Amino acid sequence: MAYDHRSVESRWQAYWAEHLTFEAVRHPDRPKIYVLDMFPYPSGHGLHVGHPEGYTATDIVARQRRMRGFDVLHPMGWDAFGLPAEQHAMATGTHPAETTANNIRTFRRQLIRLGLAYDWSRQVDTTDPEYVKWTQWIFLKLFERGLAFQAEVPVNWCPELGTVLANEEVIDGRSERGNYPVVRQPLRQWQLRITAYADRLAEDLETLDWPETKQKQRDWIGRSEGAEVAFPLVGHAESLAVFTTRPDTLFGATYMVIAPDHPLTLEIAAPEQHKQVREYLDAARRKSDLERTAVGKEKTGVFTGAYAINPLSGAQIPVYTADYVLGAYGTGAIMAVPAHDERDFEFAARFGLPIIEVVSPDGSLHERLESAYVGDGIAVRSGQFDGQSTPVMKREIVEFLEHNGIGKRQVNYRLRDWIFSRQRYWGEPIPIYFPVATSGDPRDGAPYEIDYSRPFPLDESELPLLLPDLDDYRPGDPQGPLVNAPGWRFFERDGHWYARETNTMPQWAGSCWYYLRYLDPHNSERIFSEPAYDDWMPVDLYVGGSEHAVLHLLYARFWHKVLFDLGIVKHPEPFMKLVHQGLILGTAYRWYALVDADGQLLRALDGDDKRIQLDPQTGEYYLEDPAQRVLVRWATAAEVENRNGQLFHAEQGVKLVAVAEKMSKSRGNVVNPDDAIDEFGADSLRLYEMFMGPLEQAKPWQTTGLQGMRRFLDRVHALASRASSDTMEPATARLVARTVKKVTEDIDGLRFNTAISAMMILCNHLFTFERPTRTGVEALLLCLAPFAPHLAEELWLLTGHEPSIADARWPDYDPALTVDDVIELGVQVDGRIRGRISIPRDADEDCVRQRALEEPNVSKHLAGTKVRKFVYVPGRIANFILER
Repeated sequence: MAYDHRSVESRWQAYWAEHLTFEAVRHPDRPKIYVLDMFPYPSGHGLHVGHPEGYTATDIVARQRRMRGFDVLHPMGWDAFGLPAEQHAMATGTHPAETTANNIRTFRRQLIRLGLAYDWSRQVDTTDPEYVKWTQWIFLKLFERGLAFQAEVPVNWCPELGTVLANEEVIDGRSERGNYPVVRQPLRQWQLRITAYADRLAEDLETLDWPETKQKQRDWIGRSEGAEVAFPLVGHAESLAVFTTRPDTLFGATYMVIAPDHPLTLEIAAPEQHKQVREYLDAARRKSDLERTAVGKEKTGVFTGAYAINPLSGAQIPVYTADYVLGAYGTGAIMAVPAHDERDFEFAARFGLPIIEVVSPDGSLHERLESAYVGDGIAVRSGQFDGQSTPVMKREIVEFLEHNGIGKRQVNYRLRDWIFSRQRYWGEPIPIYFPVATSGDPRDGAPYEIDYSRPFPLDESELPLLLPDLDDYRPGDPQGPLVNAPGWRFFERDGHWYARETNTMPQWAGSCWYYLRYLDPHNSERIFSEPAYDDWMPVDLYVGGSEHAVLHLLYARFWHKVLFDLGIVKHPEPFMKLVHQGLILGTAYRWYALVDADGQLLRALDGDDKRIQLDPQTGEYYLEDPAQRVLVRWATAAEVENRNGQLFHAEQGVKLVAVAEKMSKSRGNVVNPDDAIDEFGADSLRLYEMFMGPLEQAKPWQTTGLQGMRRFLDRVHALASRASSDTMEPATARLVARTVKKVTEDIDGLRFNTAISAMMILCNHLFTFERPTRTGVEALLLCLAPFAPHLAEELWLLTGHEPSIADARWPDYDPALTVDDVIELGVQVDGRIRGRISIPRDADEDCVRQRALEEPNVSKHLAGTKVRKFVYVPGRIANFILER
């Protein structure tokens, strides 16, 4: 290696820190750019080499814009609340705050080693009391506007684990962790009324420079127009309300389905069906929403014994209960039109229910349908509406429903209000308290009753409300582990007892607004000052993983819009341009395990065993028969054994298959950036991650690529060491200009891999000279500085400049030098290209015609013909048009 990267990189990192090189300062006469990374959760595992990809990309943009005269805000912080730290506390007794602080120190050390140009003076930590204060302050604003409210919400409760589980954590009615029974039960939860902003969240996406994320957010919001229709229940005073986007199919509704957890399900069940309905309801309570609505799931259901009246046809239709209808979604009931809905068709066929066609593609009747017709068409069997097209009938039937008081026009959303409560310890306390009826001191065990219907907000002067210290962080009560801190929970004021809320906020809370705290992170009086906001907002470039494409971005946009309505922020959207970096994949070594019902290993199988199949409904693997369950297993590096060029598991003896997978500890394919930096240097790592391919694409990690980047940097070092010529011949001048132009444009377009290629070409060209031109080498160093800042600083000093290259001006270029003197032109005969010629850029028509006639293939196609006209568009088209 041509230089000692350890000493070079540590020296310049110390220089930047000492001189506050990257401190964000606004100057009134300069443009600004706010470049933002999605801040990380500081896990105990530290960074892997996938993390620096996005961070390096934003760093290149930030450094280059700074050299171009921009004021740059490029901050970093920590999304530090979260379940892993709490689980570590339960396992070890270490307070989550201590674990989090240690992890933050590790992450910060690793990021500094990468040479990232962050303004560390603006670092934020979502667990910091000053940060918690303002997160709670925003919650109070939401509460004041009626956007934070309580509701009984069905949740997945696991008594053994003592906690609420996400849908994804429930499999076949049991917990993924521990295989314990899970039941659905209502639980008091705080919710945020994000649905009040549904239209604006969808419409304002049009103003943003975002990738396919926009469509993902539209799909999640799921706006649909239709009608709500009431179906009277026979023998009951109530009606069943349904929402439908196809009111034109009402005449074809031949049955209804009510959710098992609908409040009327047991009430309307006929006596002879009550036992069966109750058993079905109990079974549904053991399933998550995800299981109940899974694509491809076999439809089940039970007849309730009740009937409803189709409000248009007057027919009595049976009411079933089925778990694919969710009580918490929409009205909790649907009208079923099996002729025109695939799911309803499948259910009707299974239970022998009528299928009546009411929309025909051509207006003709079909007595028997082999499948549901879901398109538009002509109304049939629809009374006075027969013969109408679908769009017309939709409009007229809604008017008919409204006129007769049996329905109304309605807009529905897939988006649900945001469940904001968490029954966990390590999160922001919710700044709400409730009155308590008690005859003594509830802190000492006196009986008490909390009136949850009367929530009171903390006064702003009482913020932040901090977590109490606990001896036991384990959940166990549906209200969360904070019930174990009676001295914190209960307090007396003006002779009355009150109880604090024991639910905490989700991890999403702190990440909803962190970009705003970076503006003014040390302001203890306000969330941020108005001048600080005006200096930097909105965020110009936001880079992060696509896994946050929906929820984080949707929640952050929601909070921002609330703050906009309050006049606290001045822009309706926070993030102007969004980019998702692709995954960097690590090599993992796969084998399969045939297991019994308890997951115990029966037999190891080769990683390429062709007998293993995937069940598309369950997503599980099996060996020839679904009863023979197979699990994917991963070998650690120590378990990989090379036998004559083939890989085997050292203990199991089965063949391993090397595959590129997302890096994770469980797959054993995590690559630590510290190791790469130790061996090759941070500049080599930065360059390699940018050179691997387009930023947005997934890319496999190859350590040999680091070696190639290090050789390139060594070559640049050798080149700069002998740069001495003060002259530059014309070909070199043109290549330097083209390189500067390309690197400039490629950084703007985030095409870092092609920018690096251009610099390599220039380096190789300059290397052919015994005494390379000083001007050309300096241009190369300036272009390289955002990508490999440590070496660029070192060589800038070596070539006689004062530090720092970070403060140097980005190189200019003469546009005239980027234009080729000679161009290649396609020659056409009757519009078809028959040859290509090289011509001077300023060649006139006679010159081009003569050169085209000399091209062998063109002359061959002109032989024996008569040219009627020669058309020449300078630099673009040369075309011989023949007489016919």
